[in-house]
Amino acid sequence: MRTTRSTTGSPPRKSPLTTLVTRLAVLLGLVALGVLAPAPAQAQARSGDLAATGLHIGDGGRLLEANGNDFVMRGVNHAHTWYPGELQSLADIKALGANTVRVVLADGHRWSANSASDVANVVAQCKANRLICVLEVHDTTGYGEDSAAGTLDQAADYWIGLKDVLAGQENYVVINIGNEPWGNTAPEGWTDPTIAAIKKLRNAGFQHTIMVDAPNWGQDWQGVMRANAQSVYAADTTGNLIFSIHMYSVFDTAAEITDYLNTFVDAELPILIGEFGGPADQWGDPDEDTMMAAAEQLDLGYLAWSWSGNTDPILDLVTDFDPTRLSSWGRRVFNGADGIAQTAKEATVYGGGTPADSQAPTTPGTPTVSGVTATSATLSWTAATDNVGVTGYDVVRVSGGTETTLAASTTNSVTLTGLSASTAYTFAVYARDAAGNRSARSGTVAVTTTSAPATPCSVGYRVLGEWPGGFQGELVLRNPGTAAINGWKLVFAFADGQTVTSMWGGTPTQSGGTVSVAPASYTSTIPAGGSVTVGFLGGKGGTNTAPTAFTLNGTACATT
Repeated sequence: MRTTRSTTGSPPRKSPLTTLVTRLAVLLGLVALGVLAPAPAQAQARSGDLAATGLHIGDGGRLLEANGNDFVMRGVNHAHTWYPGELQSLADIKALGANTVRVVLADGHRWSANSASDVANVVAQCKANRLICVLEVHDTTGYGEDSAAGTLDQAADYWIGLKDVLAGQENYVVINIGNEPWGNTAPEGWTDPTIAAIKKLRNAGFQHTIMVDAPNWGQDWQGVMRANAQSVYAADTTGNLIFSIHMYSVFDTAAEITDYLNTFVDAELPILIGEFGGPADQWGDPDEDTMMAAAEQLDLGYLAWSWSGNTDPILDLVTDFDPTRLSSWGRRVFNGADGIAQTAKEATVYGGGTPADSQAPTTPGTPTVSGVTATSATLSWTAATDNVGVTGYDVVRVSGGTETTLAASTTNSVTLTGLSASTAYTFAVYARDAAGNRSARSGTVAVTTTSAPATPCSVGYRVLGEWPGGFQGELVLRNPGTAAINGWKLVFAFADGQTVTSMWGGTPTQSGGTVSVAPASYTSTIPAGGSVTVGFLGGKGGTNTAPTAFTLNGTACATT
């Protein structure tokens, strides 16, 4: 991703490298290079021995599906962590012909972390739109002073925390372990922590294809990845590893582009172009059309930056998210001679190739209901079966002849939230497969939600003033009960990376976006029917969305 250090919390932007420094760095890197030999026989054997439960690397460094079919990624990057409400974009990306999307996530070290439920939804939407889903942690983008070992190790911990979400998704998900790790690094600064992070995931049981970005903001201008890829690949006991080069200002001639890619192809090491792109001649960029042509000639994947990027967007106006308004760059990506529309082939797991999957899943079982509250209920049902595989379920509310979709699930259970108290509902379920075939509707189940309980507390949140980079906020904690609250802990979360810098009436602690507040001595008691006020100063970026949920001593409060 194009990036410079950002102090505003907005998506980063990459500054141009000067031609002299770039070429000197390339030359210095090439001096240290030897010619890579073909991948060791034992590494090739490992990839062949891997239980082909999903995407995997086969002979010659080719990315294969579980059925052994060759799969070449053709798609774009989508900055989901900055535009979390734009998952409709996945359908638009698919409609334009892509077979893959690389989704930007954050583990909380630079931007607000994407939760397990959010990532599960991203995967479900990728599958619903028949896209292979490359998930990447963007917080590892480095600036030289960062600890190399720390950033990728933290990213590995994030993926391990998502193991339950990603288990069983090896057919559909590639894990890009960390985006553009670090700035100018010695070989051991990239090789050692990369190997350590890969081994950490393998030891945790991950069998997914792992994608590894080059150092130097992904651009490898010192040739570190090119010189050390062999040892990194050999260290992965599964051999299920693919390297990613971000081609921006470093490789700016056809000879340099093809020479870099051919180094990996000749060594039978897996490689793709994980990021590239922009308007012609901006930032001194190379010829992206040549990159696409070279990838097409070598039968390698490419993922263009970026559908919703901070710079060089594929859409004419990124804030509109209008797929009919492609920028000139977007038209080249999708409709150029070597563009996505001409070269992408859908994964066979989604029915791509011949013959297409036209068989619908069997009908799921009639749901049973548990855990009914005033606002939620949990449904479970007997799973459907399919000739290829069930990828998800749609839960609908039935009212006469009308159906309303309420939720999607990748398992045979779901907890519905946001229901109304003391209300009768009728629910049913459909099953979907990878090709988009839908089952017949299950039997229906009726349930009535309980009455709403009395709210034990309420919280009022407001911004009293804002200025560039900061704001002043106020929290009013109200006790509607008949007994005083003695001692309390208030918890809420910021969505836009805001931070509490100072507070009166309470003592804050913050981890990522989550803020916990303990009372001051003079606010520790909230009298019956009364309230206390806590004020604070905060830091912010370009947006300052108010928190929407608060708990007091672990109990959810109403908002006022």
